Amino acid sequence: MPRAALALEDGTVYVGESFGAAGTVSGEVCFNTSMTGYQEILTDPSYRGQILCMTAPQIGNYGVNAADVESDRLQMAGFVVREASRVASNFTATGGLGDYLARAGVVGLAGIDTRALVRRLRIRGAMTGVLSSEVLDPATLVGMAQSAPALVGRDLVREVMPQRPDEWLEPLAEEARPLRQPAAGGILPAAAARGPAKHVVALDYGMKWNIARHLASQGCRVTVLPGKATAAEVLALAPDGVFLSNGPGDPEVLGYCVETVRGLVGKVPIFGICLGHQLLALACGAKTFKLKFGHRGANQPVMDLSTGKVEITSQNHGFAVDEATLPAVLEVTHRNLNDGTIEGLRHTTAPAASVQYHPEAAAGPHDSAYLFDRFRAMLA
Repeated sequence: MPRAALALEDGTVYVGESFGAAGTVSGEVCFNTSMTGYQEILTDPSYRGQILCMTAPQIGNYGVNAADVESDRLQMAGFVVREASRVASNFTATGGLGDYLARAGVVGLAGIDTRALVRRLRIRGAMTGVLSSEVLDPATLVGMAQSAPALVGRDLVREVMPQRPDEWLEPLAEEARPLRQPAAGGILPAAAARGPAKHVVALDYGMKWNIARHLASQGCRVTVLPGKATAAEVLALAPDGVFLSNGPGDPEVLGYCVETVRGLVGKVPIFGICLGHQLLALACGAKTFKLKFGHRGANQPVMDLSTGKVEITSQNHGFAVDEATLPAVLEVTHRNLNDGTIEGLRHTTAPAASVQYHPEAAAGPHDSAYLFDRFRAMLA
């Protein structure tokens, strides 16, 4: 097998086998503890600018297919696994992981001790790294990693947001075309039982497609606007509610997004997920901070403080809201049981709420689905 290597900015180098595309990429090196769902992870826009290591020992064993995608392309810079399966053993598979990465131009690394890499990231924190199948000299790679741009301070949302408004339409499951279509909107047939459709404007900072599916299943007609849209542009569509999506990078540099959210609070019901949660907090006067190594996986325990129930959640974020900076108008509704960080917020005087995790990702599998019901009730 051809060789590839990953170098971290602290001087550590891991050498293994190259799979996927050939090339050299840089990014923040992080890890995900999910056992399955690698195709959804690869296509999640929130991973823009990152090199991801999976902690599960074998990845790719059920192949890839056209249905298990969360955007119209693979998003991350590089992908690192212990063992890349070369055989797809699932009847839904239409191809293998290696070819999938190669077609998308994503550089892969297999055959390294991923336990050692993850342990280093947990101890030292997420670091900038360089992954290459072209340059294997350790000193050169380390120098490249040390000079590569860091994730903090970069606006990655502009790289993944759509360029024009769309109406969400759900295609047939077997069709591989993009799931957002520039056409007059529609909702899932099952949603008709909920009564007249509510109009939700989704501000797309890198939105996962399954979120739009859940909004549609609630009986909502979903208009997707680029995340750079202004409050005036949103309100001109007369929505019944506004959704703030997930997305990549540092929330503190997204002043234009924060300004839009600030102009919407109190004027229309709001629900935010992940980056949308952070933007709502920033718009209300709170601050965010970078977590040491982030929360990425499908097994994060979160408590709903209003009920005392614990949800098993799917998460992907490297920043969190700083509780010490919360204004009086925001109250904590959910808390991470691993490290105590804020996982949910509610505005005390306006119809606005948010969660840091992904209720659409079905980690529990349906522990968090009630959050979409709560948002639908806000629109009544």
